[in-house]
Amino acid sequence: MLPGIYALTVVLVALQGSTRDSLLGEGVRLAPMHPAEALARFEAILGGDSADAVASWRAAIARTDVALPLTSKASRGHRDSLLAAAARDARRAVRLAPDDPQALFALALALGNSALTKGIKERVRMALEIRTTAQRALSADSTHDGAHHILGRWHYEIMKLSGVERFVAKNILGGRVFGQANWGEARRELERAVALDPTRIYHRLDFARILLARKENVLAEGELRQVDNLSDRVAADSTYRRQATELLARISSRRSTP
Repeated sequence: MLPGIYALTVVLVALQGSTRDSLLGEGVRLAPMHPAEALARFEAILGGDSADAVASWRAAIARTDVALPLTSKASRGHRDSLLAAAARDARRAVRLAPDDPQALFALALALGNSALTKGIKERVRMALEIRTTAQRALSADSTHDGAHHILGRWHYEIMKLSGVERFVAKNILGGRVFGQANWGEARRELERAVALDPTRIYHRLDFARILLARKENVLAEGELRQVDNLSDRVAADSTYRRQATELLARISSRRSTP
C-alpha cells in the first residue's frame, strides 16, 4: 500500500466514530488551507452515506484542490486520477441535487481542470459539458463568482488556441461551440468574478491574464498589484501570488524594451 493511501486509511478509520455534522464542520474548516485533510472527512461521511450530496460536491472540490499542485510530468497520472475521481463525486452530487449551484460548479471545476492537460480532440469532447454546467450553476445562482470564473476561463482557453486549432476543432472535430468563444465574454465573465469576490487572488490573476492577452497592460498591472493587498484564503494562493509577481515582471520587461 502506498504511504499516502495508508495515511488516509488511518485517518478514515480514526474518523469513523464521528458524527456526520462534526465531520462536515471539520471538513469545511480545513478545506481552504488543508484540502487533503478535509477530503478525508468528506470521504468518511460518504463511507456511511454515499447519497450525501453536500459531502459529494465538497469532496469533489477538495479532491480538485489536492490535484492542482501536481504539475510535474511525473505526477501527471496521479493528477488525472484525482480529477477523474473529483468528476465522479461531482456527478453524483448533481444527480442527487440537480439544481444545486455548488454541485454544478464542482463538476464544471473538475472537468475544466482536467481539460487543461488534454489534447484538442478531448477538449472538444469536454467543452460543451463544461460550458453548459457552468451556465446551469449561474442559472441557479447568478452571483456564483466561481461559475463566472469558469465561463471566463472557458472563453480564454479557446481563444488562446491557434487559428488552425480552432478551425480544426470547429469544422473537423465537430466542436461548433468553439465558434462561440470570444475575448469579450472572457473579459466580461472574469471582471464579474472579481466584482463578486474582489479578495479572491485567483480571480484577479486570471483577469489580468486576459487583459494581457488583449494588450491592456496598464489595467492588467493594476489587477496584479492588488494581489499584494490580499490575504491567502486557500492553499494555492501562495502559488497564484508567485505567478502574479512573475506576470508583473513580464509587464515591466515589456515596458523597458525599446
